[in-house]
Amino acid sequence: MPATIKGPALFLAQFADDAAPFNSLAEITKWAAGLGYKGVQIPTFDGRLFDLDRAAGSQDYCDEVKGICAEAGVEITELSTHLQGQLIAVNPAYDPAFDAFAPEAVHGDPKARTEWAVDQVKKAAKASRRLGLDTTVSFTGSLAFPYLYPWPQRPPGLIEEAFAELARRWRPILDTYEEEGVDIGYEIHPGEDVFDGATFEMFVDALDGHPRARINYDPSHFLLQQMDYLAFIDLYHERICAFHVKDAEFNPDGRQGVYSGYQPWLSRAGRFRSLGDGQVDFSGIFSKLSQYGYDSWAVLEWECCLKSPGQGAAEGAPFIAQHIIEVTEKAFDDFAGGETDQAKIDKMLGLDR
Repeated sequence: MPATIKGPALFLAQFADDAAPFNSLAEITKWAAGLGYKGVQIPTFDGRLFDLDRAAGSQDYCDEVKGICAEAGVEITELSTHLQGQLIAVNPAYDPAFDAFAPEAVHGDPKARTEWAVDQVKKAAKASRRLGLDTTVSFTGSLAFPYLYPWPQRPPGLIEEAFAELARRWRPILDTYEEEGVDIGYEIHPGEDVFDGATFEMFVDALDGHPRARINYDPSHFLLQQMDYLAFIDLYHERICAFHVKDAEFNPDGRQGVYSGYQPWLSRAGRFRSLGDGQVDFSGIFSKLSQYGYDSWAVLEWECCLKSPGQGAAEGAPFIAQHIIEVTEKAFDDFAGGETDQAKIDKMLGLDR
């Protein structure tokens, strides 16, 4: 059944800072509410805003967090474990870069880092249940992504084993989420092994269709891959449980295309932009999600190579609000209808009963 999307909401990760009002949950939520946001997505990896360890074990702390948000005038939409989820699976090529996402005590020790990440993501399930949330958002991590391009030739079985191992690592985590009644909406994103519809299907198949493995829909990553992001909703709407509203543009030329020539963000053919400055058809997206009954949050994830975060956030709330469709409970031609009359129907169809 069609449904009205909730929002606007804001992912706080890109705005957290050591300076006020961005260095505490109480202040950043007041700031967000002042811009017109009704919900906030909380990064569990930023201790300035949220203590995941406490939240997993303390209902009092979770009640305190909910109270802070309510006092500011916003709801919690989801908890994010993007950085911890990334560390569930890391190809050795990325070890030095991704160590920065974990505590210093596990740097240089991939096994300990993975164990820490697994514990973190499981704690997010327990914290979400204490907060009364049914959904989290995350990344899958990656073992196979360095082998994305099929040159040199990939040895037979390499990709199959990567997805089998990815499923082995995620299945016990997802089982914890099943116990808590919470979904994980994976952001389908280049750099993860799950970066498009085909790889999402491979992941879910390796998990035997685990019901808690779902999708955080972000069209910006699909536009930069030149995918049909509207058809994606047609295909996978039953698995979409979260929505990042993020814009992007793709301007290929004679020098670069999808891979963007190792250029910095400002010089790339594919760039993330603030809402309304890119090429994403948000009217089409909001229409399709509403049509398919998506009734959760529309959450701004601000990333832009040109515009400041302050301006992006200020413009984002009214942009989302203007795109939310208040789903009608009436048919536009109800005025011309009437009561069902079987005899009339038979007559109109030429039926002699």
